Amino acid sequence: MTTATTHHETDLAVQVEGLRKRYGEHDALSGITLSIPRGSIYGILGPNGAGKTTLVRILATLVHPDGGSASVFGHDIKREAGAVRRKISLTGQSASVDEDLTATENLVLLAWLLGYSRGPARERADELLASFDLAAAARRRVATFSGGMRRRLDIAASLITSPSLLFLDEPTTGLDPRSRNHVWQVIRMAVTRGTTVVLTTQYLEEADQLADRIAVIDHGAVIAEGTRADLKASVGAGHVRIRLRNPAQRPIAATLLTESFGAPVEDRADPAELTVRTSPDNGNLPAGVTTALTQLDHAGIRVSDFSFGQPSLDEVFLALTGRRSESDTNDTDNDMEEVG
Repeated sequence: MTTATTHHETDLAVQVEGLRKRYGEHDALSGITLSIPRGSIYGILGPNGAGKTTLVRILATLVHPDGGSASVFGHDIKREAGAVRRKISLTGQSASVDEDLTATENLVLLAWLLGYSRGPARERADELLASFDLAAAARRRVATFSGGMRRRLDIAASLITSPSLLFLDEPTTGLDPRSRNHVWQVIRMAVTRGTTVVLTTQYLEEADQLADRIAVIDHGAVIAEGTRADLKASVGAGHVRIRLRNPAQRPIAATLLTESFGAPVEDRADPAELTVRTSPDNGNLPAGVTTALTQLDHAGIRVSDFSFGQPSLDEVFLALTGRRSESDTNDTDNDMEEVG
């Protein structure tokens, strides 16, 4: 019993070891291992079909894994599923609120189902609606809500019982920038109140803005994990970006830049832009910059813009997965999840 108590008091909210899930011939998860600290926002970033939703559903005890192990606040997801469910809340990609009810009615009903009596249920509903900037719409039917309002109400419903761990699966997919920023504020607010958040997303900016640590998964496996700075450092310390006045000169410019930096010019949709990933030189501009600009000038190639900086998270994602993010699609993991 002493060992179990110590285990349950771990500083980790989630611990996953070699988790696997297979659907027919498809490996949705192929041995994922990761650790999520308490009180943090942990981002799970990956392209469509990478396994993000499958991982969340397994950790939320909605899907049985085929191998490996996982625990939530020390409780095994298979042997202690009931204890896990008492600790967590899940906001999936589809809204869970009733469109025929008002915002207040939705939250009060859920509070009753979770054990609140009538008075405290109404108080909790009013508190959440105020926190989520929905008080003015409290008596409106949810069917009249905008997408951003509905999403905020959906997350509010997940926080009725102040869960220790909140899973947010693609929480801002399809929202406009203003609504997305409001949801981000709500997520940060939940963490300040002691909730650990596990966030799956395809929005690189979202992971960059919110997550303390990020796991990049692809084809059911973790291919990189760490802080934003860790991930950016893993693919190169920086990049040089040059924009040409005349895009027709790009082939010649690409050859000169490759010779100067000893690294290939990356493909870009913009024919006037050339980007080379490089390393800093004693904290100054990288070696080769002066030579490259001089050679371009001697060749009669005019530069309209020049910059040097760290790789973006988008570049990290491209380097790790070989493809850009698919922010405009939903991660359904090929719709092969089973519930049970």
